[in-house]
Amino acid sequence: MNNFLKILQDKDHILADGATGTNLFEMGLETGDPPEPWNLDYRDRIRSLHQGFVDAGSDLFLTNSFGGTSFRLKLHNLESRVFELNKAAGTVAREVADRADRLVIVAGSMGPTGEMIEPHGLMTSAEATEAFKAQAEGLAEGGVDVLWLETMYSMEELEAALDAVKDIGLPVCATMSFDTAGKTMMGITPANLALRSKEFNLAGFGANCGVGAPDLLATINDISRNVESGTVVISKANCGIPQFHDGKILYSGTEKLMADYVQIAMNSGAKIIGGCCGTTYAHVRAMRKAMDQHQVTLPPTLAEIEKRVGVMSDGSRAIFKGDDSKPTKERRSRRSRS
Repeated sequence: MNNFLKILQDKDHILADGATGTNLFEMGLETGDPPEPWNLDYRDRIRSLHQGFVDAGSDLFLTNSFGGTSFRLKLHNLESRVFELNKAAGTVAREVADRADRLVIVAGSMGPTGEMIEPHGLMTSAEATEAFKAQAEGLAEGGVDVLWLETMYSMEELEAALDAVKDIGLPVCATMSFDTAGKTMMGITPANLALRSKEFNLAGFGANCGVGAPDLLATINDISRNVESGTVVISKANCGIPQFHDGKILYSGTEKLMADYVQIAMNSGAKIIGGCCGTTYAHVRAMRKAMDQHQVTLPPTLAEIEKRVGVMSDGSRAIFKGDDSKPTKERRSRRSRS
C-alpha cells in the first residue's frame, strides 16, 4: 500500500511540517533567490530542514519544490532543469524519511505557476498542464509518497494541475489560499472548493497560508460543513502575522498560539494539520504535544477561536457565518459520525 494511504488509515490525525521558505532564509537563502537549486547545491541544508521537522514530530513534510514549474524557474534561467531539480527535491526528502524510526510521509510540493490562465492572463490551460506534469514526473522519480498542490488561488489552474498529475500513479492532495475576504484571489470560497472537490478524486484537500490561524480556521470550518464524514481535510496555517524587525520578516505566532490552533483545527474537522509561513521546529514540537494530548470535541465557536488564537477578519467572520452560539444539530451530527 502507498505510504500516504497507509498513514491515513493508521492515524486519526497527522501532523504536517512548518515553513520551507522562511526557515531557509535563516539558513542563508537570499530574498529573491530560488530555493530549488539548493536541493543539489546545498543538499545538507535541505536535509537539515527536513530532519528538523521529523525530529520535532512531523508525520509528513513537504519537499523543497514549491516553485518547481518551468514558469517559476524561468525567472532564474532554470527552466531546462525542471525534472532534475524536482527529482533532487524528492530524493533528499526520501533519504530523510527513510531514516526515520517511524512512518514519515514525503509530500511533493507543487505551488502555482505565478501566471494566470486566459482570459485573465496569457497562459493556456494546456501550457499549465504541461508545466505541472513535468514537475510531477520529477517528484515521482525522486520517490515522493503523495503529490501536494498548494497555495492555489484559481480553480482553472487547480484543474490544469489535476489534469497533469492524473496518470502519475500517486495520491494527490490540494490546498487553496484564502484571504481576508474569505475567498481566494480569484473569488473561490471554501464551500466552493469543498463542493468541487467531490469531482476531483483527491486524497485530501483544504487550505494553507493566507492570513493567520483565526482566518484559516474559519475556512476549515466552512469546508468541514460542506463535506461528508471521513473526508480528509487539510489545515496549514501561517504562524501569526508577518512583521518587519531589523530588516527581517518575523511572524508573530507563539508556540502556545500554534498549539491552540492545532487543537481547534482538530475540533474543526481537520485530519492533517501543520504550519505554513513562519512556522519553526519549536512551533512544530509544541504542535506535536498539543495534538497528542487532545481529544476531539464539538466544532469551535467564533468566540472560542478569537479568544485562543486571535481576531478574524470581517470576511472570515462572514465565512464562519458569525455564529458564536452552540453548534447546530447538523454540525453535531456530522462530528458524532466522524
